[in-house]
Amino acid sequence: MCRQKRTLFMGLAFMLTLLFASAQLWAQPLGIMSQQPQKTPHKGTLCSDSGRFVFGQISDSSKDQFMLDTQTGRLWRISETGRIGLFLQTVPYKSLDGEYRDLPASSLKPKKKPEKDK
Repeated sequence: MCRQKRTLFMGLAFMLTLLFASAQLWAQPLGIMSQQPQKTPHKGTLCSDSGRFVFGQISDSSKDQFMLDTQTGRLWRISETGRIGLFLQTVPYKSLDGEYRDLPASSLKPKKKPEKDK
């Protein structure tokens, strides 16, 4: 009887060892080990020191890629479709009177010429 209990105990211990050993192989990592560094939000503006056209991305989303004409203020969004591929889509500006235009209101105003002294 004592021998049967010992055999049963040894068999149970062996089965539990196999069970816990294999469970470690599929165990998920602890939160401490798998912590990813936090991303800082991408805050940027489209500007250029020397070029007329500027390409930029104003957020972490790949859908927020733009091209800006620094002389006129005209803005295009870089888009993509399966049929066409990459293309530029005009981003309209809404004026104070509620109309949509390709150019910002400040670029539509006529520039004053400096007056010459008489």
